Amino acid sequence: MKNTDMQTNSIYKDFLVQLKQKIYSAKSKAILSANRIMIELYWEIGKEIITKQEALGWGKSVVEQMSKDLITEFGEKSGYSSSNLWRMRIFYLSYQDSEKLAQAVREISWGQNILIFEKCKTDDEREYYIKNTIEYGWNRNVLTHHIKTNLFDRDKIKNKSNNFEIALPSYLSELAIDIVKSEYNLEFLEVSKDIHERQVENALIENIKRFLLELGYGFSFVGNQYKLVLGENEYFIDLLFFHRKLNALVAVELKVGKFKPEYAGKMNFYLNILNDKVKMPHENPSIGIILCSDKDGLEVEYALQNVIQPMGVSTYTVKEELPTEFKNILPTQEELKKELIK
Repeated sequence: MKNTDMQTNSIYKDFLVQLKQKIYSAKSKAILSANRIMIELYWEIGKEIITKQEALGWGKSVVEQMSKDLITEFGEKSGYSSSNLWRMRIFYLSYQDSEKLAQAVREISWGQNILIFEKCKTDDEREYYIKNTIEYGWNRNVLTHHIKTNLFDRDKIKNKSNNFEIALPSYLSELAIDIVKSEYNLEFLEVSKDIHERQVENALIENIKRFLLELGYGFSFVGNQYKLVLGENEYFIDLLFFHRKLNALVAVELKVGKFKPEYAGKMNFYLNILNDKVKMPHENPSIGIILCSDKDGLEVEYALQNVIQPMGVSTYTVKEELPTEFKNILPTQEELKKELIK
């Protein structure tokens, strides 16, 4: 092939890539625009139902008749069932006193809106889920998971234990504080609280997709028992991830029981090696998450006071009772203690 043909082919490929991006962008904007128009229509319908009820005393029978007439005109799949009309009414009532939220709800789908205004009772909670759905692109299944596991309460900054503000530049510390949760819900593992760390780790690996969902947007799984080599010695990190927005490796250490100050020293050691031996030049400093079943906030604060590397200490919840099918497979707490003493 001649150089001119190769050059023309290269130019065409670049042009095609740019053209595809513009088409996808236009389609996305069209979908968002259509969604916004539909949400605004549902808002107006809800408002009109409330107005007529207050002025004319309309009851359930009128809304039922309205549904039949609209379905006759627009079809069964038009979204005008009586239950959906009542939802539009609740939708308007939920946000009529908050101009900020009334604008924000136009940016998410009707299905997502239904989940939020039906499951969340306060404006603060609703704002949290609306904002995160927009920012992180949560689909309905992800949103359902986070509402069901009460992420709003678990993600409050005041409950978080970390040294990010000291160990990271401000632009990274704010992001890290936002990303690392105070508590993680691992009830999907179906293991008891007192089993060994490795069994929790193995259960997480078997359920890695659900664990990534619980960790949140941007996490990619690198590996478990990730080997670090220092001289003639080998060390192993329980779980290693990479976070796209942080552009950093995230080491996770699993601990059964309450946090101990020495855990911070061990994590600091691992992060030093990660930064020196594994981290790429363009990546930000590695971050550690110590996952314990319990912690004392004051003890964690003192343990992290003089730690150089950025890390957070979070708790996790599991099912209190061990499912029947596991009782004859996993060792008892007493058996584990005997094994650990050997």
